[in-house]
Amino acid sequence: MTAVPEDTTSPAQRKIVIDITDRGEARTIAGALTDLVTPTPDALTLFERGATWRIEAYYDPLPDPAGLARDLQAACEVPIPAIRVEEVPQENWVRLSQQALPPVIAGRFTIHGSHDRGRVPQGPNSILIDAGEAFGTAHHATTQGCLMAIDRATRRRRYRNVLDLGCGSGVLAIAVARTLPDAQIAASDLDRQSVVVARQNMAANGVGGRIAAVVAGGLQNPLLRQRAPYDLLVANILAAPLIMLSKSLAKAMSPGGTLILSGLLTPQAPQVKAAYLASGFRLVRHDRVIGWSTLTLEYCGRRPPR
Repeated sequence: MTAVPEDTTSPAQRKIVIDITDRGEARTIAGALTDLVTPTPDALTLFERGATWRIEAYYDPLPDPAGLARDLQAACEVPIPAIRVEEVPQENWVRLSQQALPPVIAGRFTIHGSHDRGRVPQGPNSILIDAGEAFGTAHHATTQGCLMAIDRATRRRRYRNVLDLGCGSGVLAIAVARTLPDAQIAASDLDRQSVVVARQNMAANGVGGRIAAVVAGGLQNPLLRQRAPYDLLVANILAAPLIMLSKSLAKAMSPGGTLILSGLLTPQAPQVKAAYLASGFRLVRHDRVIGWSTLTLEYCGRRPPR
């Protein structure tokens, strides 16, 4: 999953503009633009503008607006308003888009960019994440759902061995490190650049020495296999790979371990849940945030067949 690149100024940049009156529909469409359709924008902002919510998605080159509208309609269960194309002034559009991202409160955690460092109280639950070349600034509903699930789970139990699978920016692994100071934590992502960014974010938040971040598709890394079984595993990816990984993740869990899954649209949740129930899990909680679902499950110890 890709969000905003590090920094660039482009005089020829153009943007897609969508105005929506419903906040939930606006966030659903913004999430689909970054996660479900291609090409992904170089940067995206969502902000309130009078009585409407405005999405501005920056591209170079610009995709066909009509084709983008068709792809969005196929991916979302909300009506897609008219898409406009506007020229971007000769300004640093990445810096401007970052400054448009306000702090996000999810459970006990406050996620903020460096532009808000002086305005956000600093403490163990304050996490610095700038928009960059990896998914996970907490402005997306799936990241928020995972953070709230981590908050609830770690209030009830002191986990010892944790994996953040598909870590993106590393925000979820950082949240775990802040709440579980004695836990062994691993984080992985299929995208090499995401792992580079995650390590930078972990260091910036003072937990770089506590989290082993590696490149891996699924559990295909020696360190991840050696550290199993896990008593807490978080996977914020997409519905199809989550279904495909259900048996592998079951084999990597301790009996009684907690599994937090997200990255799935709410209509996709029944199929994902069914795959994990068949692999020996029971559903603890199903949370929905504006069209996206987060599932919290417990592994019951019944190993799936090979």
